[in-house]
Amino acid sequence: MAAAGGDSSTTSVSDELFQNFYAEVKQIEKRDSVLTSKQQIERLLRPGSSYFNLNPFEVLQIDPDATDDELKKRFRALSILVHPDKNQDDPERAQKAFEAVDKAYKLLLDPEQKKRAIDVITAGKEYIEHMVKEKKKQLKKDGKSLDVEEDDPEVFKQAVYKQTMKLFAELEIKRKEREAKEMHERKRAREEEIEAAEKAKREREWQKNFEETRDGRVDSWRNFQAKGKTKEKKNRSFLKPPKVKMEQRE
Repeated sequence: MAAAGGDSSTTSVSDELFQNFYAEVKQIEKRDSVLTSKQQIERLLRPGSSYFNLNPFEVLQIDPDATDDELKKRFRALSILVHPDKNQDDPERAQKAFEAVDKAYKLLLDPEQKKRAIDVITAGKEYIEHMVKEKKKQLKKDGKSLDVEEDDPEVFKQAVYKQTMKLFAELEIKRKEREAKEMHERKRAREEEIEAAEKAKREREWQKNFEETRDGRVDSWRNFQAKGKTKEKKNRSFLKPPKVKMEQRE
C-alpha cells in the first residue's frame, strides 16, 4: 500500500512542481517586463541566443497558456523596447533583437507552429517527470530514501528548461540537415538537367552538321571513285604484252 501511495505522490508532486515552475516563470516575466531597452537587447542577443531563441515563448517571455490578446500586447511592448528607432545608439543590434521578437510573434500566430512549440515544452516536462519517477523507482528498489534533487522546485525548473532547450535545438539541427539534403538534391537534379540539355544540344548540332555536309561527302566520294576508275584504265593501257622473239632457222 505504501508503494502505491509513493507512485501516486510522485506524479502529484511532479505536477505541483511544474505548476510552481510556471508560477516562477511568470514572476520572472513580470520582473523582466520592466527591463530597459538595452537589457532586453542583451537578453535576446546573449551568447547561445541562436538556440535560446528557438523557443518563441522564451523570446517573448510569455506563458504558453497566454491568450491571443496577451500575446499581442506582449509583442507590442517588447517590440517597442528593442526597435531600432528607440535604440539609435546601437541600431544594428537592436534590429537583430527586433527580428527575433518579430519572428517569435509570427510563429505563435500560426496555430500549427504554436502547437508544435507547446508540444516541445510538454515533452520536456514529461521527460523530466519520467526521469524523476525512474530515479525514485530505483531508489525504492535499493531500499534507499526516495528524495531526489529534482524535488527542489528550482532544480526541477532548471531541468525542464534545459531539456526543453535541448529538444528545440535537436529539432532545429534536424531541420537544417533536412534543408541541406533537399538543397543538395535540388542542386544535383539541376546539374543533371543542365547536362542532359547540353548533351541534347550537342547531338542536335552534330546531326545538323551531318546533314549540311552530306552532299559534300557524297560528291567527294564520287570524285574519289571516278579518279580511281580513270587511273585503273590508264594503267591498263600501258600494260603491253612482252615481245616474243622468233627463232631463226638455218
